[in-house]
Amino acid sequence: MTTGAPTPTYPARPRRSRLRTYLPLGIAAWLVLEIWLLTVVAGAASGFTVFLLLVAGFVLGSVVIKRAGRRAFRNLTETLQQQQGGAPAVSAARPGGSEGNGLLMLGGLLLMIPGLISDAVGLLLLIPPLQKAISRYAERIFERKLSEATQGTLGDAFQQARMHRPDGKVVQGEVIKDEGTGS
Repeated sequence: MTTGAPTPTYPARPRRSRLRTYLPLGIAAWLVLEIWLLTVVAGAASGFTVFLLLVAGFVLGSVVIKRAGRRAFRNLTETLQQQQGGAPAVSAARPGGSEGNGLLMLGGLLLMIPGLISDAVGLLLLIPPLQKAISRYAERIFERKLSEATQGTLGDAFQQARMHRPDGKVVQGEVIKDEGTGS
């Protein structure tokens, strides 16, 4: 028996991004590989050797993070002092600048995480030529993604707002920025 009522149509669920799909699998595989490698090294040397390696990695990682944090704070205070003095701001690409602080901190964090693979990657991030190469690569990717985002969908999203009413209708609108209040 049919009542003649229309069947409700539901909007299609948005697809999950590849990162959201494969990141948990990648993390699980990484953890299994880390544990397996620790057991292999413990079998070849001893459990005490593995313990000493993990402690040494943690200590070295904390020293690296502390040093990078101090360097970043020193660069920040120098930049603020130069700006207050009326001098132009110094470029971030100067020798001894802050371009490698993020990668230094990431390397220190990877050293602090228990595991031999993370320690190896953390030690690689402490090598200055590799830091510069990774930094340039990340900057290129960031600029490309930013230019892609401002070309269409993201720019349009800031220009128009859509309000969904409880009855399912979409009300078109426009975002207006009030220059007087700063909002």
